[in-house]
Amino acid sequence: MEEMKIKNLYNLNETIAADLFEGLTYPWEALPRISAFIKELGAKLPKDEYDEVSENVWIAKSAKVAPTANVNGPAIIGRDAEVRHCAFIRGNAIVGEGAVVGNSTELKNVVLFNKVQVPHYNYVGDSILGYKSHMGAGSITSNVKSDKTLVVVKSSEENIETGLKKFGAMLGDEVEVGCNSVLNPGTVIGRHTNIYPTSMVRGFIPANSIYKKQGEVAGKR
Repeated sequence: MEEMKIKNLYNLNETIAADLFEGLTYPWEALPRISAFIKELGAKLPKDEYDEVSENVWIAKSAKVAPTANVNGPAIIGRDAEVRHCAFIRGNAIVGEGAVVGNSTELKNVVLFNKVQVPHYNYVGDSILGYKSHMGAGSITSNVKSDKTLVVVKSSEENIETGLKKFGAMLGDEVEVGCNSVLNPGTVIGRHTNIYPTSMVRGFIPANSIYKKQGEVAGKR
């Protein structure tokens, strides 16, 4: 489906990880590549701008990382990013320039484009968040189905087999997710879409939409 392709969800000029998506069609195809990509990219980062603070953990000198944050590798924390009190980065994480990882937020196998905000009690796993996307307080990605079967991305036009057991959410550029929402495995949200607070979301949500509840999605005027 055309709207779910990388080129229609993301501005690749707004991430240090643009090469991660080379040769791919859909963004979730990049998930198994993240770990190796970080290790390769990290070794090439300019030493005058990034410190390798521990094995396979590179943090920009201009980034702010709270002393209580736990950052495990492989990981890259970009320029002017902020990682706040008690954030837990489990590994395989790229935090973009100017992004915010907040209090008690957990990241695992993710790419956060520049200026993404996951600032309050979020869990983001096996997911890719586009430029300036924002997850409200308490909103999370659910990345494994309860029956542990492989994730299928579903839309009104077609179902796409991903071959992945772990797949959280793909958020296009400037997506707004309301507080305490759950993005179920295989969720793909198009650019500039708003998700109402306390929503339970699954499947594909078109760009420039307002998601009110399952089956009630309005186009923005």
